[in-house]
Amino acid sequence: MKRDVVDPLALNPLAAGPIAGAPPLASMRADPLADEAVARMLAGATGPHEMAARVAAINREIQRWDSNGALAGWEPGPDTDPRTGAALKDYLAACAALPAWAEPGSIARAEALFMDMSMLSCTLLFCASLPECYVLPDLSAVLHAAGQLEQHTDYRIRSTAAMIFPVMMRGGLTAPAAGGLAQALKVRMIHATIRHLILRGPVPGAAPLLQAMPPAGGGLYHVLYAHGWDGARDGLPCNQEQLAYTLLTFHYVFLRGLRRLGLGLPRADEEAYLHAWNVLGHVLGIERGLMAWTMEEAEARFAAFQASGLGDAPRPDPRPALAAALMREMANQLPPRLLKPFPVLLTRRLCGPRAAAALGLDSRVPLASRLLFAAGFGAVRAFDAAVRLFVPGFSISRMLTRVAGYRLVTRFLMDQTRPLRLPEALLGEVAGTLHAWRRDPLAPRWLSRLEARLAGHPPPAGPGRNDADHR
Repeated sequence: MKRDVVDPLALNPLAAGPIAGAPPLASMRADPLADEAVARMLAGATGPHEMAARVAAINREIQRWDSNGALAGWEPGPDTDPRTGAALKDYLAACAALPAWAEPGSIARAEALFMDMSMLSCTLLFCASLPECYVLPDLSAVLHAAGQLEQHTDYRIRSTAAMIFPVMMRGGLTAPAAGGLAQALKVRMIHATIRHLILRGPVPGAAPLLQAMPPAGGGLYHVLYAHGWDGARDGLPCNQEQLAYTLLTFHYVFLRGLRRLGLGLPRADEEAYLHAWNVLGHVLGIERGLMAWTMEEAEARFAAFQASGLGDAPRPDPRPALAAALMREMANQLPPRLLKPFPVLLTRRLCGPRAAAALGLDSRVPLASRLLFAAGFGAVRAFDAAVRLFVPGFSISRMLTRVAGYRLVTRFLMDQTRPLRLPEALLGEVAGTLHAWRRDPLAPRWLSRLEARLAGHPPPAGPGRNDADHR
């Protein structure tokens, strides 16, 4: 689809009822290429046990996609079911290429911006992107079904990081030795598998109504199979609406969070960041007509997607439990009792009051914590603005959010007893990146030392970018 061709759903993807002659609503559309591959691989499987065994075999094969360059020559293992091998080869042939409209310069600029934001990116992931993911009730229903995630918050965080880091590191989508494209194709296959398991078979032409049943086993696949699904209310699991909305939470919400912290980027940088993530969206099977290319377009599209999520609360409502589990995990990393409400307060600031209310984050917070947060936030913004008149790029706000990000990254991503599920070479590259992020190249040495003390890691060696301004 060319960019100047308007998708009839693009202006209002949540329009009530189908448009005459138009494709079905985004909530009723999935991903035909990935869905066909999964349907071929799981054809004839009866019951959750056989389905789970087949899915486990598929997972073993796609885990061998360890780099972008390896995709073109990939061959199934000798013991792989021929149907699975053929379906995966066809899937890669159809999907393992960037779109013709991808701009390598914009992708490289977005990678540089992500690396520059470093630990700050992680804070925005925890306190903005992930909470906003939970706002759509039907998306929360999928997350709730996929393993009772309010009880396994770290699984969601680590799975998200296992895709974001390979994609956004240098050359993630474009370099043969990198792994972002391979990781994205794995995630796309997982989405299609979740749809197949929840719907207990191939994706139908109409949204089904499936009654819940007792799980036949304790594994994730059995839970998904037994969960049940109200297609009239929630559309298809992992549908185009949910995928496009999730994409917005990882580029638009990230950029909006920078603005709300007083760290907004120039317009050209914002649009390069949006572009790179839209390229990723293409690889994930998201329709181009549902993507946003400017912050203004992203804001309007995000509001349209959220319109249903911020209306009447569903019954039962899975969102507060998901959000509470995320906030609890973050609070556990802040030892002083006075600071434990800060994740909730920062999430309120970054996501806004309506989203906070939908997530159940509008309950009362101790007055001392609220006063400290409000006073600190205002004072830091004012101090940063004054000092930047003499030292461009200076930011206490950036330093504090980096400290928060470092504490969270240490807890969730740098635990050597639970490494991210990535190929060995890629895992080492991610670890090296996280280690390098301890030093902020934009900060003067004295600010880097203060950050190191607050974060609890050794002070970085070497000068910061602005040291010359202070000599």
